[in-house]
Amino acid sequence: MTAAVRMKLLVTGGAGYIGSVCAARLVGAGHEVVVLDNLCTGHADAIPAGCRFVPGEVAEAGPLLAEGFDGVLHFAARSLVGESMTDPQRYWWGNVVASVRLLDAMTEHGIGRLVFSSTAATYGEPQSVPITEDDATRPTNPYGATKLAIDHAITSYAAAHGLAAVSLRYFNVGGAFDRHGERHTVETHLIPLVLQVALGQRDKITIFGDDWPTADGTCIRDYIHVTDLADAHELALESAQPGCHRVYNLGNGEGFSVREVIETCREVTGHPIPAEVAGRRPGDPAVLIASSERARADLGWKPERAELSVIVADAWDFARRKV
Repeated sequence: MTAAVRMKLLVTGGAGYIGSVCAARLVGAGHEVVVLDNLCTGHADAIPAGCRFVPGEVAEAGPLLAEGFDGVLHFAARSLVGESMTDPQRYWWGNVVASVRLLDAMTEHGIGRLVFSSTAATYGEPQSVPITEDDATRPTNPYGATKLAIDHAITSYAAAHGLAAVSLRYFNVGGAFDRHGERHTVETHLIPLVLQVALGQRDKITIFGDDWPTADGTCIRDYIHVTDLADAHELALESAQPGCHRVYNLGNGEGFSVREVIETCREVTGHPIPAEVAGRRPGDPAVLIASSERARADLGWKPERAELSVIVADAWDFARRKV
């Protein structure tokens, strides 16, 4: 993408998976990008060339924002569902309190444009699929609850202070862009876990339940390529309107089962990838699929890399480079 208007942008969490890809795409589009990250879960070598890196905390971003920015893209967050259940205070302080302080600093320094990295976890157990932005938000864990709380805070700041804001709620993200890909210290996502088996880093992949009410008995999830996700952030940034907080779901609009993901990984990697069936995990919905019709209509966005084989192949190329 090419920037319509060159902006100076702060990307919080720009050393992480999604943040680094978004920062790289923004630099490529001609924007001036500053990355703020404490490197708690991010990687210094993931910060894109052409970005200025400022080590630090989101809650203490005020002095940096005093330089003057045209907008903020806020990715920095704690995001492990299990950890949020056992250590909720880390999530309320690290996600909500830090984000409110960021909003305060933006207000103080007259920075009127924000794109927030939200999540499908705000919806909790879906009542119907595909999930739309009008569906009820009933998060089932503190991680989702904190992201929803931030969304509510953004809505009130937009109304009170004229903030132009967009929250993007996305589902399962995969793939890689250039030298930026997924490498979490604690990995919980299916595609990188399956690829670890292909790389010999684990013996097998576990399938949690094969008796779900789906065609092959395994859970179905919506996957979106990280590059498509990054492009949506730039479109959201350009379309944000003062005094308005809009929320968009992002996904392919179709789902792939756990078995389909494993089989695609076998085809892409050429490895057998042993799989073992275990019992269902509590709280796992059978099907999670996003409706992205609103984003398509309002932002002009559509996923260009929707094929599961493309998502897996890009993730595999990155995973092999990092061995």
